[in-house]
Order: sequence, then C-alpha cells, then structure tokens
Amino acid sequence: MSPTITKIESREFEYPLEDVGTDKHGFNLVYAPGETITRKLFGVQIHTDEGITGEYVGGNSPAAAQYNIIAQYLIGKDPLKREKHWSECKRALRKYDRMGIGPIDIALWDFAGKYYDAPIHELLGTYRERIPTYASTYHGDDAGGLDSPEAFADFAEECRDEGFGGFKIHGWGGGDDARSLDREVEAVHAVGEAVGDEMDLMHDPACELETFADALELGRALDEQDFFWYEDPFRDGGISQHAHKKLAQKLDTPILQTEHIRGLEIKSDFAASEATDFLRADPEYDAGITGAIKVARMAEAFGLDVEFHAPGPAQRHCIAACRNSNYYEMALVHPDCQNTQPPVYEGGYSDLMDAVDNDGTVSVPDGPGLGVEYDWDYIEDNTTGSVHVYE
Repeated sequence: MSPTITKIESREFEYPLEDVGTDKHGFNLVYAPGETITRKLFGVQIHTDEGITGEYVGGNSPAAAQYNIIAQYLIGKDPLKREKHWSECKRALRKYDRMGIGPIDIALWDFAGKYYDAPIHELLGTYRERIPTYASTYHGDDAGGLDSPEAFADFAEECRDEGFGGFKIHGWGGGDDARSLDREVEAVHAVGEAVGDEMDLMHDPACELETFADALELGRALDEQDFFWYEDPFRDGGISQHAHKKLAQKLDTPILQTEHIRGLEIKSDFAASEATDFLRADPEYDAGITGAIKVARMAEAFGLDVEFHAPGPAQRHCIAACRNSNYYEMALVHPDCQNTQPPVYEGGYSDLMDAVDNDGTVSVPDGPGLGVEYDWDYIEDNTTGSVHVYE
C-alpha cells in the first residue's frame, strides 16, 4: 500500500531580532541599536498514515494564503508523487505567483527522505557534501554599523578572516536622503581595494537604484574592481529581459537575475534572450525543491550557473545536487547584530557566521529528509494564533 497524506498543518509564529529595525520606508532590514523587530514564519507539517511527518519551517504570509487553494487537494494523496502534485498545484495557482507550492513541496521532499531513510541530496543525486559560502550583508545603515564605505571594507576583511570566499554588498536605501550613488560607488572601491584580490565580490542593490543610468554608473565601478556578479540593480524590479540585456552589453561584470520572476518558463526566456549571465533560484520562491532543481537543470542546458537565494537546509540540498552552482548565501550578516536565522533548529544545524569552516564552506545535512530537527515547542510557544489544519 502506498503512503497517504492524512492531515496538513500550517502554523504562523514569530521571533525577535535584537538591534535590528527597518529603514525609513520600512522595507529593508538594517542595524538599529536598541530596537527589536519581530519576524514571522510558518511551520508546515504533512502528516501521513505511515507515522512519518514531512516538515518545513519558512515561507511568508502571501505563500501561506495559497495553502487554502492547494492543501485540500493533497489530503488522501500519495506524498511520494511529488511531480504529479507539483504539476496540479502549478495549474491551480496559475493566476498567482505560485510561491505557496514551495514550503509544501519541500515538506513532501522531507517526507520522502525520511520514508527512504536518505538525505534529500541523495534522492536528487549528490555532487558534493560541502559548499563554498559567501557573506551577504544587511543593508547599509546610518546608525554606526555598516554606515560608510570604510565600514563595509572593514567587515569584508573580517569575513575574509572568518574564511568566507565571497562578500556581497547590500547598499543603502529607504529614502531620498539615504540614497547616494556616490556613496554606493565609494563602497565598491573601498571593498574592492581591501579584499578584491582575496575574495569574490558581489553587489545587490535590491532594485534600489532609480534609473538605468544609475545602474550603469555603479556597474562601471564594479567593472573596475572586477566584481563576480551584479544583482537586481534598478527599479524595473528585476523583471525586464530587454533592460538587463542592454545593461549586460555595456558592462563586463556578469549580471545575476531571476530572483523576482516566478516560473521555469520565464526564467528560461531570460537565459535564451541573454538577459542574464547567472540564473537565480530559491526552493521557497520557485515552487519547492522540485521547481528549483528544474531551474538548475535548465541553466545547465544553457551552459549557465544557478545561484541559490538565501540560506537554509533546502538550499543546501539543492546546491549539493548541482554541479553548476558556485556559492551558498549566508544571510543576512552584520558586524554588530545577529543573523536573521530563526531559533528553531535543534541538533547542531546553523546558518550563523561561525557555521563556516576555515576553508569557507558549510556542510550539507546528512540525516534523512532535510536532515534537521525543528524545535516545535518553540514554534508552538510563539504561535501568533494563525493555525490552519487541513484534513
């Protein structure tokens, strides 16, 4: 008899980040001494008649809202038929961004690994078991943290000394008074001159730059410092193939796009139109491990690398099964405040800075499924009251 899904639970919970706030517009996380911001995530559990539960903690409110459309479909189904479920849920969410598939699909992969007593990367096909890692910073601030080009350069040197092989700048934003193209350019040169001969450098304005001209000027500074990639620079929102092809034609620094577009087909179009040099994937954003691996295999067919967004156990398993990926993103990091990792892991898994070894790598969990143990007592104790049960 095949296993059967009997119940799906989704639980919203919150956790604090101390000395962290938001910029003037309230969008970017920044260092804010004395402040505490509360973040919300979702714990998903897929129960089966085998007594094995597929689990995942992550996601966001828009994704969780889509569970209402797809979760009931899964009740009574075989959890091992992930490809079939992925296809049906993709169609069901065709009018939406389909991010609701991600946490559900990851939990189904976690079930499969536990069912077969194997880590997910083995089910995918293992290529490696340690992953080179780069430090991905909080946004620049004006509060005595990453508040100047020199501060970014000092932190880059600290990350180099910790063993990181790469360093990514998230610049300033959050108000006209904070956005200074000159300061962004100065930070590029300061970091490049400090560690450019020893680390791969990346820059992600997170679509803060207001014009193509600004993106071009900053990009030329990246060229001068031989940056590894240039990611989501300006206000098109990271979605225009034409604009990024034009930008790439005028710069030497490779462009990294597709974090902000959803779906295998449109990411394929970006590759085919030469609108990006690296592709971006994320198992949460790109319809789960199933969807993210499709992106990685498609990128390989085009001769391109895929770089996975954000840290997490699902990302580690995906990268472990990909030849054509360079780095794991340790985010968000800062010299004076904590990483954004939720305090939900037991058993030694960590996305804090000290998880990186002297060779600049992190390990891939080798236990069944995702290979992590979640602290469900913490999740339940910090539940916001938003609990959905589908059965």
